[in-house]
Amino acid sequence: MRTRGVVGVAVLAIACSGLVSLPAPAQSAPAASLSQVRAEGSYLVDAAGRKVLLHGVNNVDKQAPYVEPGDGFTLTDADAALLARHGFNTVRLGVSFDGLMPTRGVLDTAYLDRIGRVIDTLAAQGIYTLLDNHQDGLSKIWGGNGFPEWSLRSRPAAWEPNPGFPLYYLMPSMNRGWDEVWDNSNGVLDHLGQALGALAAKVNGRPGVLGIELMNEPWPGSAFHTCFPNGCPGFDAKYQAAMQKLTDAVRARNTTLPVFWEPNVTWNETMPTNLGKNPPITSPDIVFAPHDYCIPSQLAIYLGLPEQLRGVCPVQQDKTWGNIDAFVRRTGIPTLVTEFGDGDATVLRNTLIRADERFIGWQYWHYASGFGPNGPKPDPFLGDIGRDLVRTYPRATAGTPGRLAFDPTTGDFTYTYTPRPVAAPTEIYVSDLHYPNGYQVSVEGGTVTSAPGARIVTVEGNGAASVTVRINRT
Repeated sequence: MRTRGVVGVAVLAIACSGLVSLPAPAQSAPAASLSQVRAEGSYLVDAAGRKVLLHGVNNVDKQAPYVEPGDGFTLTDADAALLARHGFNTVRLGVSFDGLMPTRGVLDTAYLDRIGRVIDTLAAQGIYTLLDNHQDGLSKIWGGNGFPEWSLRSRPAAWEPNPGFPLYYLMPSMNRGWDEVWDNSNGVLDHLGQALGALAAKVNGRPGVLGIELMNEPWPGSAFHTCFPNGCPGFDAKYQAAMQKLTDAVRARNTTLPVFWEPNVTWNETMPTNLGKNPPITSPDIVFAPHDYCIPSQLAIYLGLPEQLRGVCPVQQDKTWGNIDAFVRRTGIPTLVTEFGDGDATVLRNTLIRADERFIGWQYWHYASGFGPNGPKPDPFLGDIGRDLVRTYPRATAGTPGRLAFDPTTGDFTYTYTPRPVAAPTEIYVSDLHYPNGYQVSVEGGTVTSAPGARIVTVEGNGAASVTVRINRT
């Protein structure tokens, strides 16, 4: 795992109210039969019409030849089984433009095949894959990754020092390179659209594909200074046009695939996004894909600055989530937090609590394979981070979500929703870490229909106006 998100700061069977105690469940969560997820209002919904909540991880391979199962980084069958056992139902899988099209106009079909195999591996365990067009630092031209060298004309001058991540975003040559992207100089966006279109065609008909995220942490280029302190509507209008161009290229090859738009990376420093203001976002199945990092905490952890900086994290994260709320109110489209995570456990919990309050899913940064050439590694979710990330949560709701709360210390879970008739029941994943002696479940306004001790508790309404589910330790 590397430091993320510091760029902007650095550059500037129970009915009604019955109760039963159940033995500690021993089995893994059953693999879900995946259906294509789509956007419906501000929610993601499955084919049965249930509101879907996603909890997952990132797996982003930034080094060629990329996505090689068995290399100790790329996910394997054993990794998929481990993730599913802990209740994760999504992976953000890194995909590289440099890998998709290493030569101008020529696609690497073997790379596409490897991506397809990982998607199928995850789907077999009931895990959705979000394909993330990942870049950091634009290109290996500057020591980063993402855009192939042939796609950009800009190069560092002989006199130009390269301070590395994240300060290399200040380099004039890199900013000129980003300007090429947003201006479509050298046809760079055309070629990226061709590559993402080929990826969309490759995964057509695979319901385990959640969607394609068009670009990770896009930098505004020479316009970056206009984004501080209140966001940059001028750049964001240009950026939105680029996102629409890439969306059209994807949809030309796959008409049903959701497309994920990330705000420009100054978002990580609480700059609001202007996406969807002028013009509005009118394409269907667009999903907002922000990140949530605490920059002061990362500066303290990774640059050795005073620990007291962490004290402002709740303020920063409140601002970030306020920006998410404003975006959802303006656009009415769903949100998935596609990156978060920090060496500060309090920061991580801040994200999880705020996401639960809004019924918003997330993908934790980062998970690499624990099953490589040198044998299996320890399960990373058996420590402190796992007690927060491995949560009891409603992965599919037959109705409209209401209050959701989970206490990782006690395992206490409460969820209220307004039921409506759909073709499948509400499904609640019960954490495999928090109930060593079993759990008890109580339901008001509904009935548990799953077997005793099930890892997935299923609930059906009984005609009441609301359903409340509580799960606690025995």
